[in-house]
Amino acid sequence: MAPGHVAYGLRAQYGLFVDPDTVVAWERGLAVPGEQELTALAGVLWCSPAELIAAPTTLREHRVARGLSVEELARRTGVAPAAYQRMENEGRWRGNERQTVALAEALGLGPRSLITATGGDEPLAELLRDAATTRWQAYVKPAVKLVPLPRPVVESALRELHAEYHARMAATSSWGASGATGDEGRAFLDEITGHFWAAVGP
Repeated sequence: MAPGHVAYGLRAQYGLFVDPDTVVAWERGLAVPGEQELTALAGVLWCSPAELIAAPTTLREHRVARGLSVEELARRTGVAPAAYQRMENEGRWRGNERQTVALAEALGLGPRSLITATGGDEPLAELLRDAATTRWQAYVKPAVKLVPLPRPVVESALRELHAEYHARMAATSSWGASGATGDEGRAFLDEITGHFWAAVGP
């Protein structure tokens, strides 16, 4: 469907005045449609909003992809709509454990997607870097609180990250290691969340 036809459909069917240039910008990724525009666009193109979002990563994108309103998702998670909207706008989830489980169920999120959508990637990376470089055992409880995985799975992953990091650092500090600067260890820490998700498995 040509951009002009899409713009016409948005205006005729949904009362949204969007010019063809804006439609082209959406197609090229130069602009992002708002929630109402995305829902209307899906209607005009006879598809679901989820099909228009390549890979949802934020709470808003996951919610819109599931076709849920703020009020509906807030009701399902047991959070006041205004509080949910604030968390979605800030990109930081602050619900309790029960609400987080309900959120994951409502949006169909696995552990990794849940962490990303709720703004937990950076706190997780920081925790994992600390666990890898110091005593990993001290970070099991905070990691289990942050990541919705069984304790034995998290323990095993932290142990593995710790061992791998220290093995890399030992290799760079060995006698006779030529030109060793610790870059391998730093590179490992830079990609620590990827190593963690690989360690916990699918």
